[in-house]
Amino acid sequence: MPVLKDLPDPAPLADERELLLAWLDHLRTSVLRKVEDLDEERARWRPDGKLIPLLGIVHHLTHVEWRWIEGTMLGGATSRSEAEFAPGPELTVAGVVAAYRERARTTERVVRLLPITAPARDDSGRDLRWVLIHLVEETARHAGHADATRELLDGVTG
Repeated sequence: MPVLKDLPDPAPLADERELLLAWLDHLRTSVLRKVEDLDEERARWRPDGKLIPLLGIVHHLTHVEWRWIEGTMLGGATSRSEAEFAPGPELTVAGVVAAYRERARTTERVVRLLPITAPARDDSGRDLRWVLIHLVEETARHAGHADATRELLDGVTG
């Protein structure tokens, strides 16, 4: 069974913001490793119509970061659609991966501009620290989905 080399954990960092960003980047990298080498058909594969296809995971995570950063933290208008879990044929692996990487750069830029205690603009009582922890949690959850889907697809683990 093919195995991807394990990624080393992020180094311990004293700065909380940088530590959270390092873990988020680590998890993003884990997700991307599961889809980057796949062709379009295999990136859309789902076991018996269950789970989320790998392309859908990356597409969804791009939208998750957009909603939490642009919407919750910056007060912009956002939306949510179940379609982000099953990208249409107009979206390619290369395009979805590029969009996720660009979103990551934007997220990191905004996070470094705001105080870690910056309040969310949705009157929820949340702050940037809470949002970052949630992004780590959401990405970790879907990294697990990506692991399961990829192993069922072709046996690749790690």
